[in-house]
Amino acid sequence: MRNLLEIQKQLLPDLMETLKRRYTILHQIMLSDIIGRRTLAASLDMTERVLRAETDLLKSQGLIEIESVGMRVSDAGRRLLDLLEPIAKSLFGLDDLEDKIRTTYGLNKVIVVPGDCETSPFTKRELGRAGAKALLGVLRSDDTIAVTGGSTLAEMADQLTPPLSLSYKNAWVVPARGGLGESMEIQANTIASKMAKRMGANYRLLHVPDLLSEDAYQSLALDANIGEIVQIIRRSRIIVHGIGDAIEMTRRRKLDETTVSEIQEEGAVAESFGYYFNEEGQVVHTMLTMGLRLEDIIRTEVVVGIAGGKRKAKAIHAMLRFGQEDILVTDEAAAVEIGKEIDNQIQAVL
Repeated sequence: MRNLLEIQKQLLPDLMETLKRRYTILHQIMLSDIIGRRTLAASLDMTERVLRAETDLLKSQGLIEIESVGMRVSDAGRRLLDLLEPIAKSLFGLDDLEDKIRTTYGLNKVIVVPGDCETSPFTKRELGRAGAKALLGVLRSDDTIAVTGGSTLAEMADQLTPPLSLSYKNAWVVPARGGLGESMEIQANTIASKMAKRMGANYRLLHVPDLLSEDAYQSLALDANIGEIVQIIRRSRIIVHGIGDAIEMTRRRKLDETTVSEIQEEGAVAESFGYYFNEEGQVVHTMLTMGLRLEDIIRTEVVVGIAGGKRKAKAIHAMLRFGQEDILVTDEAAAVEIGKEIDNQIQAVL
Protein backbone atom coordinates (compact mmCIF):
# COMPACT_ATOMS: atom_id res chain seq x y z
CA MET A 1 0.00 0.00 0.00
CA ARG A 2 2.78 2.42 0.90
CA ASN A 3 4.62 1.67 -2.39
CA LEU A 4 1.39 2.26 -4.32
CA LEU A 5 0.97 5.63 -2.63
CA GLU A 6 4.51 6.61 -3.57
CA ILE A 7 3.83 5.70 -7.21
CA GLN A 8 0.58 7.70 -7.18
CA LYS A 9 2.35 10.72 -5.64
CA GLN A 10 4.80 10.72 -8.55
CA LEU A 11 2.40 9.92 -11.41
CA LEU A 12 -0.81 11.53 -10.14
CA PRO A 13 0.21 14.42 -7.85
CA ASP A 14 -3.04 16.33 -8.53
CA LEU A 15 -5.08 13.30 -7.53
CA MET A 16 -3.14 12.98 -4.26
CA GLU A 17 -3.76 16.65 -3.44
CA THR A 18 -7.48 16.15 -4.04
CA LEU A 19 -7.48 13.06 -1.83
CA LYS A 20 -5.67 14.93 0.96
CA ARG A 21 -8.08 17.86 0.72
CA ARG A 22 -11.21 15.71 0.85
CA TYR A 23 -9.85 13.52 3.63
CA THR A 24 -9.03 16.65 5.66
CA ILE A 25 -12.51 18.09 5.17
CA LEU A 26 -14.23 14.83 6.09
CA HIS A 27 -11.94 14.30 9.08
CA GLN A 28 -12.51 17.85 10.40
CA ILE A 29 -16.28 17.42 10.17
CA MET A 30 -15.98 14.12 12.07
CA LEU A 31 -13.95 15.75 14.85
CA SER A 32 -16.50 18.57 15.17
CA ASP A 33 -19.57 16.29 15.41
CA ILE A 34 -21.51 19.05 13.64
CA ILE A 35 -20.15 22.23 12.06
CA GLY A 36 -21.29 25.07 9.80
CA ARG A 37 -19.71 25.66 6.39
CA ARG A 38 -18.41 29.13 7.27
CA THR A 39 -16.70 27.92 10.45
CA LEU A 40 -15.15 24.98 8.63
CA ALA A 41 -13.94 27.15 5.76
CA ALA A 42 -12.24 29.54 8.20
CA SER A 43 -10.55 26.71 10.10
CA LEU A 44 -9.24 25.17 6.85
CA ASP A 45 -8.23 28.53 5.36
CA MET A 46 -10.43 27.75 2.38
CA THR A 47 -12.98 29.90 0.56
CA GLU A 48 -16.64 29.02 1.10
CA ARG A 49 -17.09 28.61 -2.65
CA VAL A 50 -14.38 25.93 -2.89
CA LEU A 51 -15.57 24.23 0.29
CA ARG A 52 -19.19 24.18 -0.95
CA ALA A 53 -18.13 22.31 -4.10
CA GLU A 54 -16.24 19.74 -2.02
CA THR A 55 -19.00 19.23 0.55
CA ASP A 56 -21.64 18.92 -2.19
CA LEU A 57 -19.58 16.08 -3.67
CA LEU A 58 -19.14 14.42 -0.26
CA LYS A 59 -22.91 14.68 0.29
CA SER A 60 -23.63 13.16 -3.13
CA GLN A 61 -21.42 10.21 -2.15
CA GLY A 62 -23.38 9.75 1.07
CA LEU A 63 -20.35 10.58 3.23
CA ILE A 64 -21.82 13.62 5.02
CA GLU A 65 -25.28 14.86 5.94
CA ILE A 66 -26.12 18.56 5.60
CA GLU A 67 -28.76 19.91 7.98
CA SER A 68 -29.98 23.39 8.90
CA VAL A 69 -27.62 23.45 11.92
CA GLY A 70 -24.57 22.30 9.99
CA MET A 71 -22.78 19.30 8.50
CA ARG A 72 -22.09 15.94 10.12
CA VAL A 73 -20.33 12.77 8.97
CA SER A 74 -22.61 9.89 8.03
CA ASP A 75 -22.07 6.29 9.09
CA ALA A 76 -20.65 5.60 5.61
CA GLY A 77 -18.27 8.54 6.06
CA ARG A 78 -17.04 7.19 9.38
CA ARG A 79 -16.44 3.78 7.84
CA LEU A 80 -14.44 5.39 5.02
CA LEU A 81 -12.35 7.39 7.51
CA ASP A 82 -11.60 4.17 9.40
CA LEU A 83 -10.45 2.56 6.15
CA LEU A 84 -8.29 5.57 5.26
CA GLU A 85 -6.69 5.97 8.70
CA PRO A 86 -3.84 3.47 8.10
CA ILE A 87 -2.79 5.25 4.88
CA ALA A 88 -3.46 8.81 6.05
CA LYS A 89 -0.01 9.09 7.62
CA SER A 90 1.66 8.12 4.35
CA LEU A 91 -0.63 10.50 2.53
CA PHE A 92 0.59 13.41 4.67
CA GLY A 93 4.18 12.14 4.92
CA LEU A 94 3.92 11.68 8.68
CA ASP A 95 5.05 8.06 8.89
CA ASP A 96 8.63 9.03 8.00
CA LEU A 97 8.63 11.64 10.77
CA GLU A 98 7.33 9.07 13.24
CA ASP A 99 10.05 6.59 12.28
CA LYS A 100 12.79 9.24 12.52
CA ILE A 101 11.80 10.31 16.06
CA ARG A 102 11.12 6.76 17.25
CA THR A 103 14.44 5.31 16.06
CA THR A 104 16.52 8.32 17.17
CA TYR A 105 15.26 8.19 20.76
CA GLY A 106 14.41 4.50 21.10
CA LEU A 107 10.70 4.96 21.78
CA ASN A 108 8.22 2.12 21.50
CA LYS A 109 5.78 4.25 19.53
CA VAL A 110 5.46 7.74 18.05
CA ILE A 111 2.14 9.09 16.80
CA VAL A 112 2.04 12.30 14.75
CA VAL A 113 -1.29 13.89 13.84
CA PRO A 114 -1.62 16.41 10.97
CA GLY A 115 -1.64 20.15 11.70
CA ASP A 116 -0.67 22.49 14.53
CA CYS A 117 -2.73 22.38 17.72
CA GLU A 118 -1.70 25.95 18.56
CA THR A 119 -3.65 27.29 15.59
CA SER A 120 -6.36 24.65 15.10
CA PRO A 121 -8.80 23.37 17.74
CA PHE A 122 -9.45 20.43 15.43
CA THR A 123 -5.80 19.39 15.60
CA LYS A 124 -5.90 19.65 19.39
CA ARG A 125 -8.97 17.44 19.46
CA GLU A 126 -7.25 14.91 17.19
CA LEU A 127 -4.17 15.04 19.44
CA GLY A 128 -6.42 14.16 22.39
CA ARG A 129 -8.09 11.38 20.41
CA ALA A 130 -4.72 9.91 19.40
CA GLY A 131 -3.51 10.15 23.00
CA ALA A 132 -6.60 8.33 24.27
CA LYS A 133 -6.13 5.60 21.65
CA ALA A 134 -2.44 5.22 22.59
CA LEU A 135 -3.35 4.87 26.27
CA LEU A 136 -6.03 2.25 25.58
CA GLY A 137 -3.47 0.33 23.54
CA VAL A 138 -1.27 -0.29 26.61
CA LEU A 139 -3.92 -0.32 29.35
CA ARG A 140 -4.54 -3.42 31.45
CA SER A 141 -7.72 -4.13 33.39
CA ASP A 142 -6.08 -3.61 36.80
CA ASP A 143 -3.66 -0.77 36.02
CA THR A 144 -3.00 2.37 38.01
CA ILE A 145 -2.59 5.45 35.80
CA ALA A 146 -1.14 8.77 36.98
CA VAL A 147 -2.11 11.78 34.88
CA THR A 148 -0.94 15.39 34.90
CA GLY A 149 -3.03 18.48 34.16
CA GLY A 150 -3.28 20.79 31.17
CA SER A 151 -5.60 21.51 28.25
CA THR A 152 -4.18 18.74 26.03
CA LEU A 153 -4.68 16.10 28.72
CA ALA A 154 -8.20 17.43 29.32
CA GLU A 155 -8.92 16.91 25.61
CA MET A 156 -7.50 13.38 25.87
CA ALA A 157 -9.88 12.63 28.78
CA ASP A 158 -12.84 13.92 26.72
CA GLN A 159 -11.88 11.60 23.84
CA LEU A 160 -11.39 8.48 26.00
CA THR A 161 -13.92 5.88 24.86
CA PRO A 162 -12.95 2.32 25.90
CA PRO A 163 -14.51 -0.63 24.03
CA LEU A 164 -17.70 -1.83 25.73
CA SER A 165 -16.28 -5.37 25.75
CA LEU A 166 -13.51 -4.39 28.19
CA SER A 167 -13.84 -3.79 31.93
CA TYR A 168 -11.62 -1.47 33.98
CA LYS A 169 -13.47 -1.78 37.28
CA ASN A 170 -10.22 -2.87 38.97
CA ALA A 171 -8.18 -0.01 37.48
CA TRP A 172 -7.33 3.25 39.26
CA VAL A 173 -6.72 6.75 37.90
CA VAL A 174 -4.90 9.29 40.07
CA PRO A 175 -3.45 12.79 39.61
CA ALA A 176 0.33 12.81 39.20
CA ARG A 177 0.62 15.84 41.50
CA GLY A 178 -1.34 18.67 43.15
CA GLY A 179 -3.26 21.47 41.44
CA LEU A 180 -1.90 24.63 39.84
CA GLY A 181 -4.84 26.79 40.92
CA GLU A 182 -6.04 27.18 37.30
CA SER A 183 -9.39 26.42 35.68
CA MET A 184 -10.91 23.33 37.26
CA GLU A 185 -11.37 21.69 33.82
CA ILE A 186 -7.64 21.37 33.20
CA GLN A 187 -6.47 20.38 36.69
CA ALA A 188 -5.05 16.89 37.21
CA ASN A 189 -7.74 16.01 39.78
CA THR A 190 -10.54 16.84 37.34
CA ILE A 191 -8.88 14.97 34.47
CA ALA A 192 -8.26 11.89 36.65
CA SER A 193 -11.89 11.74 37.81
CA LYS A 194 -13.23 12.25 34.27
CA MET A 195 -10.98 9.51 32.88
CA ALA A 196 -12.05 7.11 35.62
CA LYS A 197 -15.74 7.77 35.00
CA ARG A 198 -15.38 7.26 31.25
CA MET A 199 -13.49 4.01 31.87
CA GLY A 200 -15.71 2.74 34.67
CA ALA A 201 -12.59 2.71 36.86
CA ASN A 202 -11.79 3.91 40.40
CA TYR A 203 -10.04 7.16 41.28
CA ARG A 204 -8.43 9.00 44.16
CA LEU A 205 -7.75 12.74 44.29
CA LEU A 206 -4.88 14.74 45.76
CA HIS A 207 -6.23 17.92 47.33
CA VAL A 208 -3.01 19.85 47.78
CA PRO A 209 -1.47 22.81 45.88
CA ASP A 210 1.10 22.01 43.22
CA LEU A 211 3.69 24.37 44.69
CA LEU A 212 4.49 24.05 48.40
CA SER A 213 6.71 25.78 50.92
CA GLU A 214 9.11 23.58 52.91
CA ASP A 215 6.93 23.88 56.04
CA ALA A 216 3.74 23.02 54.15
CA TYR A 217 5.43 20.07 52.47
CA GLN A 218 6.68 18.63 55.76
CA SER A 219 3.26 19.10 57.37
CA LEU A 220 1.38 17.43 54.50
CA ALA A 221 3.90 14.59 54.37
CA LEU A 222 2.79 13.64 57.90
CA ASP A 223 -0.88 13.43 56.91
CA ALA A 224 -1.82 9.73 56.71
CA ASN A 225 -4.54 10.18 54.05
CA ILE A 226 -2.31 12.23 51.76
CA GLY A 227 0.58 9.82 52.34
CA GLU A 228 -1.65 6.90 51.26
CA ILE A 229 -2.68 8.65 48.03
CA VAL A 230 0.91 9.64 47.24
CA GLN A 231 2.00 6.01 47.61
CA ILE A 232 -0.71 4.95 45.11
CA ILE A 233 0.51 7.65 42.71
CA ARG A 234 4.11 6.56 43.03
CA ARG A 235 3.19 2.91 42.27
CA SER A 236 1.49 3.74 38.94
CA ARG A 237 2.35 1.46 36.04
CA ILE A 238 1.41 4.12 33.49
CA ILE A 239 2.10 7.86 33.53
CA VAL A 240 0.31 10.12 31.03
CA HIS A 241 1.74 13.62 31.02
CA GLY A 242 1.82 16.88 29.15
CA ILE A 243 4.96 18.88 28.35
CA GLY A 244 5.17 22.59 29.01
CA ASP A 245 7.38 25.43 27.85
CA ALA A 246 9.54 26.32 30.85
CA ILE A 247 8.90 30.07 30.92
CA GLU A 248 5.19 29.68 30.24
CA MET A 249 4.98 27.30 33.21
CA THR A 250 6.70 29.83 35.50
CA ARG A 251 3.91 32.27 34.60
CA ARG A 252 1.20 29.68 35.20
CA ARG A 253 2.73 28.92 38.59
CA LYS A 254 2.98 32.66 39.33
CA LEU A 255 6.59 32.30 40.44
CA ASP A 256 8.45 35.33 41.76
CA GLU A 257 10.85 37.20 39.46
CA THR A 258 13.95 35.94 41.25
CA THR A 259 12.97 32.28 40.72
CA VAL A 260 12.00 32.96 37.09
CA SER A 261 15.40 34.55 36.48
CA GLU A 262 17.16 31.55 38.05
CA ILE A 263 15.22 29.14 35.82
CA GLN A 264 16.08 31.18 32.73
CA GLU A 265 19.76 31.41 33.67
CA GLU A 266 19.84 27.63 34.18
CA GLY A 267 18.78 27.23 30.53
CA ALA A 268 15.44 25.56 31.17
CA VAL A 269 13.29 25.03 28.07
CA ALA A 270 10.83 22.37 29.27
CA GLU A 271 8.74 21.56 32.33
CA SER A 272 7.03 18.35 33.34
CA PHE A 273 6.13 16.75 36.69
CA GLY A 274 7.35 19.90 38.51
CA TYR A 275 10.88 19.52 37.05
CA TYR A 276 12.54 21.97 34.66
CA PHE A 277 14.79 20.57 31.91
CA ASN A 278 17.43 22.17 29.68
CA GLU A 279 17.88 21.43 25.96
CA GLU A 280 20.00 18.38 26.79
CA GLY A 281 17.19 16.85 28.85
CA GLN A 282 18.95 17.45 32.16
CA VAL A 283 17.02 18.56 35.25
CA VAL A 284 18.17 22.08 36.14
CA HIS A 285 15.46 23.16 38.59
CA THR A 286 13.05 21.32 40.89
CA MET A 287 9.81 22.55 42.47
CA LEU A 288 8.70 21.18 45.84
CA THR A 289 5.49 19.26 45.06
CA MET A 290 3.54 16.27 46.36
CA GLY A 291 3.18 13.33 44.02
CA LEU A 292 5.51 11.78 41.47
CA ARG A 293 9.27 12.06 41.98
CA LEU A 294 12.00 11.76 39.40
CA GLU A 295 12.93 8.25 40.52
CA ASP A 296 9.28 7.16 40.09
CA ILE A 297 9.25 8.39 36.50
CA ILE A 298 12.48 6.55 35.74
CA ARG A 299 11.18 3.23 37.04
CA THR A 300 7.61 3.52 35.66
CA GLU A 301 6.87 0.85 33.07
CA VAL A 302 4.98 3.01 30.53
CA VAL A 303 5.41 6.78 30.15
CA VAL A 304 3.17 8.48 27.60
CA GLY A 305 3.91 12.10 26.62
CA ILE A 306 1.20 14.09 24.84
CA ALA A 307 2.03 17.57 23.55
CA GLY A 308 2.03 19.54 20.32
CA GLY A 309 2.46 22.91 18.70
CA LYS A 310 5.45 24.46 16.94
CA ARG A 311 6.31 26.62 19.96
CA LYS A 312 6.58 23.52 22.17
CA ALA A 313 8.98 21.66 19.88
CA LYS A 314 12.08 22.58 21.94
CA ALA A 315 10.35 21.47 25.14
CA ILE A 316 9.23 18.16 23.62
CA HIS A 317 12.72 17.57 22.21
CA ALA A 318 14.23 18.18 25.66
CA MET A 319 11.92 15.56 27.18
CA LEU A 320 12.92 13.09 24.47
CA ARG A 321 16.55 13.69 25.43
CA PHE A 322 15.61 13.09 29.07
CA GLY A 323 15.09 9.57 27.79
CA GLN A 324 12.13 8.24 29.77
CA GLU A 325 9.33 8.46 27.19
CA ASP A 326 7.94 5.19 25.86
CA ILE A 327 5.19 6.68 23.71
CA LEU A 328 5.05 10.18 22.24
CA VAL A 329 1.86 11.65 20.79
CA THR A 330 2.45 14.97 19.03
CA ASP A 331 1.37 17.02 16.04
CA GLU A 332 2.93 17.71 12.65
CA ALA A 333 4.10 21.23 13.55
CA ALA A 334 6.14 20.03 16.53
CA ALA A 335 7.35 16.85 14.79
CA VAL A 336 8.73 18.80 11.81
CA GLU A 337 10.77 21.02 14.16
CA ILE A 338 11.99 17.99 16.14
CA GLY A 339 12.98 16.35 12.84
CA LYS A 340 15.08 19.42 12.00
CA GLU A 341 16.80 19.22 15.39
CA ILE A 342 17.63 15.56 14.76
CA ASP A 343 19.07 16.45 11.33
CA ASN A 344 21.17 19.19 12.97
CA GLN A 345 22.51 16.69 15.51
CA ILE A 346 23.50 14.30 12.71
CA GLN A 347 25.21 17.09 10.78
CA ALA A 348 27.11 18.16 13.90
CA VAL A 349 28.47 14.63 14.31
CA LEU A 350 29.52 14.44 10.66
